[in-house]
Amino acid sequence: MSETIETDVGPARVTWHRAAQPRLVLAVSHGAGGGIEARDLRALAGVLPDHGVSVALVEQPWRVAGKKMAPAPKTLDVGWRGVWPALAKTGLPVISGGRSAGARVACRTASELGAAAVLALSFPLHPPGRPEKSRADELLGAGVPTLVVQGGNDPFGRPREFPDGPYELVEVAYADHGFAVPKKAPLGQEEALEIVTDSVVRWSASLG
Repeated sequence: MSETIETDVGPARVTWHRAAQPRLVLAVSHGAGGGIEARDLRALAGVLPDHGVSVALVEQPWRVAGKKMAPAPKTLDVGWRGVWPALAKTGLPVISGGRSAGARVACRTASELGAAAVLALSFPLHPPGRPEKSRADELLGAGVPTLVVQGGNDPFGRPREFPDGPYELVEVAYADHGFAVPKKAPLGQEEALEIVTDSVVRWSASLG
């Protein structure tokens, strides 16, 4: 089921994958160059409802409007804030999540929105080749339980580059920023996605 939500920066869209007896909601948005068809988001929407977690795939207003690239971070935050009441109206704890740019949004807004936790998929720790442009402060400032799931070969930040902090990090070996793995890797594509979903299932169970 999809619903359109009016925000201060235009209409956003939420596609629900509901659990039969939900105990949590996981709201996840996409990155700056893609949408909710991303392989990791599709995998989570397919698996988590069977574990008591309703999944809300959130399309930011720029994506709904058919634009190619995301606007400035502050505008993304406005869109996310505008969607939040529709996510929270279930009365269940809401995990604020996203992939890439969406993960940054989730981290920046988690405390103010009252998120139960943050799921950061492929957190873009820095632009490729620019480790000095660190965004670690956004991740470290989330203020709620946080899980980072990161590809071992992500050019936006490999797991070993992440600083110590109050979060859990799961590595998907050989995977890139989109959790794609090379054909020659000893880890298959489905196995890589299972690492993503299994880690989120386990972590979300610890939240209640």
